[in-house]
Amino acid sequence: MTPPKTNDVYAREVVMARVGHLIRRKQQEVERITRILRACFDPSQVQAPEPGEIRHIFLIGPYARKNWYEDRDTINFSDYEYWIVVNHPLFKEAECWTRARDVLDSELGNRCAVSLEFYSKADIRVARAERDTFILDRIEAGITLYRASRDAPLNERERKGARP
Repeated sequence: MTPPKTNDVYAREVVMARVGHLIRRKQQEVERITRILRACFDPSQVQAPEPGEIRHIFLIGPYARKNWYEDRDTINFSDYEYWIVVNHPLFKEAECWTRARDVLDSELGNRCAVSLEFYSKADIRVARAERDTFILDRIEAGITLYRASRDAPLNERERKGARP
């Protein structure tokens, strides 16, 4: 099998490999959530001095720390915790993420909970300057699912596949 090309299309196998410690179903859910977040981010909902861009997507919490749980008897599951870093503070606004939340709700339903936290590049710079261990420790312990400078963009087919 040839390795996926990451320079021209989004390769779901790359994201899944980053969470290789999870069972296959969880890897697929993490990849799908990541793709939905990227495809459904709508920066046109706010007026900002620069075009909106997702810079990083991190998986934080039990799925990143490898201590997630799934109890089918009591229907208790760990939540997926995502931290999304955008290039400008205005893109943290809920309006930019309404469509992504709607798609996540329609596709995942009550099968799993997804927690989203939004930060700007400036927030991360301030956290580093102030040595904010809450933010920095979680980012360091988290798994980078997407980095704009490294990963390929979604192609048109994949963008359409993430629509409700």
